[in-house]
Amino acid sequence: MTWLRDLGLGIRFAAAGGREGWARTALTAVGVGLGVALLLVASSVPHLLDQRSARNDGRKEAGSSLGAPVPESDSTVLRTDAETEYRGQAVGGFLMRAEGPDPVLPPGVAHFPAPGEMAVSPALRELLASPEGELLRERLPYEITSVIGDQGLLSPGELYFYAGSDTLALATDSRRVAGYGRGGEGEPLSPILVMLVIIICVVLLVPVAIFIATAVRFGGERRDRRLAALRLVGTDIRQTRRIAAGEALFGSVLGLLAGTVFFLVGRRFVGRVELWNHSAFPSDLVPAPWAAALVAVAVPLAAVLVTLAAMRSVVVEPLGVVRRGGDRRRRLWWRLFVPAAGLAVLGATGQVDEFTPVNPYPIAAGAVLVLVGLALLLPWLVEAVVKLLGGGPLSWQLAVRRLRLSSGSASRAVSGITVAVAGAVALQMLFAAVGDEFDSMTGQDPSRAQFHTYSGQVDGDSATRTIAAFEATEGVEAVIGTVETYAMKPGKPENEEDIQPITSLTVGDCATLRELARIGSCEEGDTFVAHPENDKEQADWIDETARKGERVELNPMVGDEPGAKSVLWTLPAGTRTVTAGLDPLGKEHWGILATAGALDPKILPTAQTVTQIRIDESVPDASEHVRNTAARIDPGMRVATLTATYRDRQYASVQTGLRFGAVATLLLIAVSMLVSQLEQLRERKRLLAVLVAFGTKRSTLGWSVLWQTALPVAVGLLAAVAGGLGLGWVLTWMLAKTVTQWFLFWPLAGAGAVLVAGVTLLSLPPLWRMMRPDGLRTE
Repeated sequence: MTWLRDLGLGIRFAAAGGREGWARTALTAVGVGLGVALLLVASSVPHLLDQRSARNDGRKEAGSSLGAPVPESDSTVLRTDAETEYRGQAVGGFLMRAEGPDPVLPPGVAHFPAPGEMAVSPALRELLASPEGELLRERLPYEITSVIGDQGLLSPGELYFYAGSDTLALATDSRRVAGYGRGGEGEPLSPILVMLVIIICVVLLVPVAIFIATAVRFGGERRDRRLAALRLVGTDIRQTRRIAAGEALFGSVLGLLAGTVFFLVGRRFVGRVELWNHSAFPSDLVPAPWAAALVAVAVPLAAVLVTLAAMRSVVVEPLGVVRRGGDRRRRLWWRLFVPAAGLAVLGATGQVDEFTPVNPYPIAAGAVLVLVGLALLLPWLVEAVVKLLGGGPLSWQLAVRRLRLSSGSASRAVSGITVAVAGAVALQMLFAAVGDEFDSMTGQDPSRAQFHTYSGQVDGDSATRTIAAFEATEGVEAVIGTVETYAMKPGKPENEEDIQPITSLTVGDCATLRELARIGSCEEGDTFVAHPENDKEQADWIDETARKGERVELNPMVGDEPGAKSVLWTLPAGTRTVTAGLDPLGKEHWGILATAGALDPKILPTAQTVTQIRIDESVPDASEHVRNTAARIDPGMRVATLTATYRDRQYASVQTGLRFGAVATLLLIAVSMLVSQLEQLRERKRLLAVLVAFGTKRSTLGWSVLWQTALPVAVGLLAAVAGGLGLGWVLTWMLAKTVTQWFLFWPLAGAGAVLVAGVTLLSLPPLWRMMRPDGLRTE
């Protein structure tokens, strides 16, 4: 009961302390509220990912997972992928044709689009209606008749559509769909990615916890003077500490409420925020119940424990407050023990391989100990550095003197940025070390061509028109256009168990064939047999099919396609044998190569037309013009961008999550430093007014505020770089990798300097107001 009575008395003091008391409580509530809001966002991430995955599975083709073909019915639909890209943004979509009067509808679509109509996402509708979407409207010339609902989209900013078509058929690269919603477990993360996710969570959440612990100590000096008055009226030291804990408890509870309000209000606008082409629905941000309950219990409990721990270094007597440690240096050994213990835990965990499941708890515990240890080490470092400083201009001396008197509060203000930068340095080292493992070489050569197109509807008959259309497109420099099919030795093999020799057949002009093989001189009407450079067995197989002066069977893979038939063609006796080369896709073109003068593509009705396009990148929107041409030729034509490397999608998604969290954490740290700075200025309001009354220049005080912020940040950044490099080295060793970049901390140090400048500039207006003569008034 005594505990409850004392806590209640502290709550009454915090709630009825006048304007000064409410100002202090409001600062605490805002600080704690910002941290709580970020914790609630973090606890919502699993639900957000689950909902996103469920919507993605819900719009997949249910029939595509079955082994047997989907039979035609009144509800089946033919559809083909029509995804594209517009100015760096992915635009997903499908062309669809109903096979009956009652077609199945994709999630979020109310009415099946008729030919020439389409259903679009709200973001795509907005883009098409804007001047920026002019080129995209040429590619999607359909009438918008409906809008896709949220249940059919991954995010509010997704660009997505379903367009109706009356030309789709199974023979033209379309698929029959009988329903939507294909479940199944996603691909599990590799142990390396699991470790990256663990470290990212630690790096993003530990600064938040430190920030909350700092926020509950706002207004400490005024609180201590009030507690001295309580000692004067008869309270003992234990009661005094419990009363202080009650005040902190009240502020933390208000912070919980404020954080909940911040979260609920911010969630309403989250759909309008888009970072790196990613966004989220407000309904997806739902904290896990156990996580929300943990936050609700841990924050007030942490506030009470932090306050009681802080009171141990303060002697509150009836005639004033004495802070211990003024004549006694902070002890170093236990502060070094915490990060050393963290590194030892990580070292004892051992190396992580690609096949053994990762135990997340020792890795998380070790990283937390290292980062918290840096925060504990910072006050000792700031105190040691400040004691060595002296001399200099008046603003410098004022700042150094202030830091000597209250280095603890200055250290607490920058502990968040110290931990965040240290964690970011370690993560950057880790990403740099493992990045190559998730980047694979594609073998493609973007310097020879930037785009590759393929269509199941553009056959040999329309190949010439297709290639000519791309060559006439604005911004296109060259087109490698080929008509491709297969050639086989006529007749049946002598032994039924043998496989009939077969090879590829490529038709193109001389310029194109020179890109595919070392043919030397070439004239219209020439033919060639291209052998692989280092595969004699394959060369013999080609020669068995491509017999010079004898007939070969073209289009042998026609199967049961209606109206398709194979063609017999005589390979000229003067055909030259050449060595195959690599096209821009990295594909080796061996087999029969022929110019259009030797073999008319029109006799190859089932051949595929493939183009590889080089553009002039200085021409504005050249890539969009290429995609528009492809859409005019065939709305379902695939247009792929050539790239020399390919990044693993899971690794890329982890990086995206890190960017989101890093932005939120940096914003929180900036707000933390600003609130802490304003709280310290408010407590020194009378002192600042006295200095001005004695003639101190305002510019001098402004520079003093800058030095008071910059010095602890500089010390913190040095500690962060050292700690981050050490943590990064240990984590890299755990993955059996080598540190490839030791100097990744420079951009992060620059970010710290920008934060200092920003906090200082934002704190100057309140500083000018506090230096007025009425600041001398007292009651």
